[in-house]
Amino acid sequence: MWKILHTPEGVRDIYNKECEQKLALQDCLHSVIKSYGYRDIETPTFEFFDVFGSEVGTIPSRELYKFFDREGNTLVLRPDFTPPVARAASKYFLNDSRTLRLTYLGNTFINNSSYQGRLKETTQIGGEMIGDDSVDADAEVIALAVQLLQSSGLKEFQISLGHCGYFDALVREAGLDDQSTQELKELISNKNTFGAQKLLEQKNLSSSLKECFTALPGLFGTAEVLDRAAALTDNPEAQRALARLREIWEILKLYGAEDYISFDLGLRSRYMYYTGILFRGYTFGTGAAILKGGRYDGLLQHFGKDAPAVGFVAEIDQLLTALLRQKIYPEVPGKHYVILYESEKLPEAIERARALRQEGIDAELVRITEQRPRKECMEYATASGCDLIVEV
Repeated sequence: MWKILHTPEGVRDIYNKECEQKLALQDCLHSVIKSYGYRDIETPTFEFFDVFGSEVGTIPSRELYKFFDREGNTLVLRPDFTPPVARAASKYFLNDSRTLRLTYLGNTFINNSSYQGRLKETTQIGGEMIGDDSVDADAEVIALAVQLLQSSGLKEFQISLGHCGYFDALVREAGLDDQSTQELKELISNKNTFGAQKLLEQKNLSSSLKECFTALPGLFGTAEVLDRAAALTDNPEAQRALARLREIWEILKLYGAEDYISFDLGLRSRYMYYTGILFRGYTFGTGAAILKGGRYDGLLQHFGKDAPAVGFVAEIDQLLTALLRQKIYPEVPGKHYVILYESEKLPEAIERARALRQEGIDAELVRITEQRPRKECMEYATASGCDLIVEV
């Protein structure tokens, strides 16, 4: 007895129109990234465990899909593109001091808890700029992210921009231990001011530091947030982080991207390798970020190359979900015709199909039979969403 096999939890099949829309969206986004001078790179779907080890600062080991090769090495399905790209860049461009712009497209795999309701396999497209630690590089990557979302068809979206350096400087000044830092980071990221206050009450900190930490969840909005953040502390490192954000803001105005940018000094990432700016893109129709990125100047050192870097990824599945919920449909290129024919008309049908295909038009042959009469064939062609029904 046969049975229908379902997909495992956290993955899904994509087919017909939705699949075509996803592929069209991917092609559109890829062309935008390429227009900024980024070159394609492909990395393996699985890597050695060490590429995603705890010292690298990516996701926790318990959320990795792990298995073994014949030699007993621990392998991991790729959960994140940035470490593999950093590994590859370190290997192939070790002594190259020029700026590298690399783009990629593929699937990532994260073993999320079932209650989180997230897909465990997702498609991402992204870009990494390696070897440039300038403000110009930060601004270019953010401007590219804005153009990427615009090109997808989105009209209303926002890029939240923050900087790791502000929070990290305050943590060093406060002398917080790793556990307290992690708890505080989580509370601030979740905008939990009450929880942050309760945690800080247990610490022997100055009133000004406590005020600064508890203000972080509310430090989001327009550029005036930077002035509010600056007034809370005279910490030199924190001030430098704010100055960097101001410089980026001025350059983004040159790109015409300022209307899509807001600031969030409480923005944090689960990835520990970020060292500078952080940003995330949001829109209506999905609660999760559709785009995320930042600067990670220390990551490549883990793979032997001392180089700064900044980059981003767009979550294709989340983005497509948001587009469809906003009734924005990615345009699928090309045309699809259905050619209906009876058996004696097969030569004419094949000749017509060949001519259409030479013109770049998809041509599907559908034979009319007693078991499948003309009406049923017409209904099938209409339901398939074809552009034209041709009868021969």
